[in-house]
Amino acid sequence: MAFLFGRNKQKTSLDLVRSTKDLVQKLATDENPPPKLAEESARNLGQMKVALQGTPGEMTTCAEFGLPFAEKGAAAPFLMNPLVKTLARRLTELVELEVSPDQVYQLIHMILQEDLLLVLATSIRKLPFEARKDTQAIISNVFRFKNPGSTSHEPVALHHVIQNRPEIFIALCNGYNDRNSSLPCGAILREALKWDAVAAIILYNEPTAPGVVLDISNIDPTVPSSGEGVFWKFFNYIDRCPFDVSADSFTTFREILTRHKQLVSTYLFHNFDAFFNKYNEVLMLSDSYVTKRQSIKLLGEILLDRANYKVMTKYVESGSNLKIIMNLLRDERKMINYEGFHVFKVFVANPNKSVAVQRILINNRAALLRFLPTFLEDRIEDDQFNDEKTFLIRQIELLPPAP
Repeated sequence: MAFLFGRNKQKTSLDLVRSTKDLVQKLATDENPPPKLAEESARNLGQMKVALQGTPGEMTTCAEFGLPFAEKGAAAPFLMNPLVKTLARRLTELVELEVSPDQVYQLIHMILQEDLLLVLATSIRKLPFEARKDTQAIISNVFRFKNPGSTSHEPVALHHVIQNRPEIFIALCNGYNDRNSSLPCGAILREALKWDAVAAIILYNEPTAPGVVLDISNIDPTVPSSGEGVFWKFFNYIDRCPFDVSADSFTTFREILTRHKQLVSTYLFHNFDAFFNKYNEVLMLSDSYVTKRQSIKLLGEILLDRANYKVMTKYVESGSNLKIIMNLLRDERKMINYEGFHVFKVFVANPNKSVAVQRILINNRAALLRFLPTFLEDRIEDDQFNDEKTFLIRQIELLPPAP
């Protein structure tokens, strides 16, 4: 907290950015960095965060810090200590700090000019815990910043990164490879994924030669993915990482697949077999209850979204997909049954069933008509579920004798 007491001269934006970049690079490349290096990096990042966003406005008096100046009683001698009084004044000044838009713009300009975001995104795992949180706040604030008076649709700094440094988003996705960086990187990604261009960068990323970056203006959405890009790593992040990393990566994965509907619909249609083969194999059949349940629920959301009509019709033509879903109905866990039911109903309600799907339903008609009336019968207050179940029973009864 030395900078609170003026022991260090306040750095200019350029000095702060260059100093931070140098410190973080040294911290990332040194196998045994001295503790002082981490401390200095954290101090700089803390100062940068304050410069970008100010400080919380909820606490505006010294009393709220538990440090009133004139309280009577046993604590009075302590509170009259000059050092404590100085600390209280400094804390009050800190929480009342206002951010100048011009200063913020200047700092963000220097951050982009010095390419600090890429350094932070690739090195965040090496930073101390609080510094990782500060880095998350810094990058998120940079991505949100809009120059006053600008008519640009995208925030100015985010637009610059999309056009000139898309590899920053790839580095953030790779942050899930390390438990230390997974949560802050995930939070930054979800902030950036409000914009469809960021989702496109992640979806259409492919391995490239060093120095070659993706130009989203030249993407051909009809060309199938190789399956080697960063998006495909999310399947392993979800299925193989520790629970906290898995849960956060699934949240980001879901954000990618549900926010920008037309973009994702086109991507899924042209990568249908590769995507759903991977989805079924890794997520739908996962040994993890949480992963399995979340994945079935997400599949239902994708298929029932109007934007994905072509994807849905293709999915429900598959007899193999139907077999997977029917097995979910017999799972011993009720929420797996429930989420599976919402996908099963899409197969049964489809008026244009494929021959493969008809054959499976007809061959299993008698068993389904015995099974469905008592399926999740304890959901007596769920009128929509019971109405849908009754409808499906009737549709199965009306199936022809043969496909």
